[in-house]
Amino acid sequence: MKNISFPEPTITPTSQPFWDKINQQQFYLPQCQDCKKWIFYPREHCPHCFGSELTWKQASGEGRLKTWSIVHRAGHPAWQEKVPYVVGIVELEEGPSLLTHLLIDNQQLRYQLPVTISYQQLDERYLPFFKKKGD
Repeated sequence: MKNISFPEPTITPTSQPFWDKINQQQFYLPQCQDCKKWIFYPREHCPHCFGSELTWKQASGEGRLKTWSIVHRAGHPAWQEKVPYVVGIVELEEGPSLLTHLLIDNQQLRYQLPVTISYQQLDERYLPFFKKKGD
């Protein structure tokens, strides 16, 4: 199993700046210059007002846990050694939500738990995981 690589994220020209910053252990998101809303997942136009003036800005990397699931059977062979692991949806302080891995003990999981980003290196790439704020 040790020779199996973790699956890479799907990187497009639109999402490339996000992944480049993650690899530098920085958290940047696009913000619409028309309505000022933050956007995730990166796209060409604002999903709120359809504006096309989007600017990449540093985000806080903090949010609150909305929901989670404990994975007991990995969807990819590379993750099998990691089970059980936790994935969840984090609502960022800036507004958008994202699906992510959670580095939180199962007993501490609760709705609205404050969380912060934790950059984890898998193979050659960093990924944005989240942990309990203060840990």
